[in-house]
Order: sequence, then C-alpha cells, then structure tokens
Amino acid sequence: MNKPQGKLYLVPAPLDFGCDEAAPLQQVMPQGTLEIAAQLGIWVCESARSTRAYLKRINELQPLSQAIQTLQILELPREVHKKGDHSGSFDARPLLQPALQGHDMGLVSEAGMPAIADPGSSVVRAAHDLGLDVVPLSGPMSLVLALAASGLNGQNFAFTGYLPQEPGERVKRIREIESLALKTGQTQIFIETPYRNQALLGALLQTLHGNTRLALSCGLTLENAWSRSAQVSVWKSKRDEKPPPPLGLPTVFCLGR
Repeated sequence: MNKPQGKLYLVPAPLDFGCDEAAPLQQVMPQGTLEIAAQLGIWVCESARSTRAYLKRINELQPLSQAIQTLQILELPREVHKKGDHSGSFDARPLLQPALQGHDMGLVSEAGMPAIADPGSSVVRAAHDLGLDVVPLSGPMSLVLALAASGLNGQNFAFTGYLPQEPGERVKRIREIESLALKTGQTQIFIETPYRNQALLGALLQTLHGNTRLALSCGLTLENAWSRSAQVSVWKSKRDEKPPPPLGLPTVFCLGR
C-alpha cells in the first residue's frame, strides 16, 4: 500500500519582522495554527535564520515536536526574493519531495501569509501540480487588515506591490493608479520599505488630487499600531490634529474614492 502524501501548510507569521518590539504571539496567532506549526519538521522559507527565530517563539507557547536543530529548513533561492516567484520561472517541485514521501511541510515568509506580497507562490503552484493538499492556516495578513481599516472599497481592490523608486516614474505610477481608482472605484493597495515610507508619503501628497482618499496603516498588530484614512486635502491641512504616522514601521498604503 502506498504511503499517503504529506500536506503543504501555509503558515502565517507575525507582522513584527524587523521591528524593535514583538507582538505577543498568543494575541495575533490562533492556537490551532500554533499547534499545527509545532508539529511540522520540514519547512520552506525565505530565511532559515528568521524561521528558526519564529519557531523559538512558537516553542515558548506550544512545544515543538522536535528540537529546532533537527528541523529541515529549506530556503528559497535569493533571486526568488528579489524578482518574485509568481511568473512561473522557478521550479519549486524539488523542494517538495519530502511531501511526496509522506511528510507534512510548512511554507512560511518573513511576515504575514506566504505567497501574498511575499515569495511562496511557486511552492504553492508546485504542490498543486504534484497533487499535494495545500492547507492555508489562519493568521494576520497586513493587506487585508489595512484594507478593512481604510474605509475604502473592500469589494473591488488590487495590490500593486512596490511603486517605482525613481521620482519621475513614481509620480507617473501614482497618477496611473489614482486614475484607475477614481474611474472604477477599485481600491489600490501598495507598500514600501520602511526607510522609504516618508518619501513615498510626500510624493503621494504632492501628486494626488485633494478629494482622493488616502489611508495608511503602520505597525499593524503592534501596541503602537496606527491607522488613518482621510482625503488628501485633509492630510495636507492637518486639520484633524492626529499625531504623525510612525513611518519607521511597516506600512500599508491604500488609496481610492
């Protein structure tokens, strides 16, 4: 009798990667997710180091089934991190051979849900192609949390990733997505690395129309989490006297009408 195949579990990670403070894991991660993660002995990830750090946090709440030193942790290639792996150019099937041999595996990214605004889609696609069961687990995902907090259209939205760094190209892209949002009502969601957040906010306030609604959510799930949604004219006038956003934290930007 053939041995049953293993499953690929998509394991969310807390949203505090790279932050000075860590969110209490028991407050942001469902117990069921922690229990399944603690049983997995084989992982596919962006960084073995950060994955071990996450598993140590899990172990404090839900003892791992085996010592961290004995876990098999497989890293995605560096070019997958830089260029993404949603185009189909990376063949992840060799990484999933343990699942074909009957072992359950976990896929994890640096923060939030793997394969959403993070690498991992190639692994999920390969699992389906190999006939493996893919099981997404519950946990925090910054894009959805920010959209919910924005007051913008949650029925029609798009994630546009990172905007260009070059100022001229960035302004052009801002105008493109604003035009799409105002014409169709589709909320546009995008992100930036924290040290560029201030420059991006400045470009948005200089480029967007005054009646366009702009929403920011910073440090989601952290104690000092911050969300604000207002028309650009209000952002620029600072009439609401709300404290400035903590832009040094991971931030999700949304715009629409």
